[in-house]
Amino acid sequence: AKVFATAGSDAKCQACRKLGADVVVNYRQQNFVETFMDATHGKGVDVILDMVGGHYVARNLELAAMGGRVVSIAFLNGSKVEVDLMPVLLKRLVLTGSTLRPRSARFKAKMAKKLETVIWPLIENKTIYPVIYEQFPLDCAAAAHHLMESSRHIGKIVLTVAG
Repeated sequence: AKVFATAGSDAKCQACRKLGADVVVNYRQQNFVETFMDATHGKGVDVILDMVGGHYVARNLELAAMGGRVVSIAFLNGSKVEVDLMPVLLKRLVLTGSTLRPRSARFKAKMAKKLETVIWPLIENKTIYPVIYEQFPLDCAAAAHHLMESSRHIGKIVLTVAG
């Protein structure tokens, strides 16, 4: 698969490239739809993972390839939008989304067990790994939150619990 990514700074774009992204756009400086359409020779992107929502929904529908999928996992810019759904019909798109919040404890337990057996070994042998920017003791949660709000970090901010 060819991986396309967006980020809000040149440093974050560089980090995406280092992690293996093929085409990266600083969304504050470039139009990601135009750049990705050029990179795909006008075909568009097969799978779009959207955690922004809001005004990105229409842009994602424009960017999606024929038969593509747009998957929403969060709505940082809001979940209520006015959008022309004609591209869904014309391109035979699939719009879907997922969140664990409303799922049952039983479902979450089954998922946790599957992650433990399938994914955890990949983490243990470092085939896959989280990018951790900084760790804070739990009593410094306010400082961790301040860092998160600044958006200076590249990777995860972790709170640690002693003991």
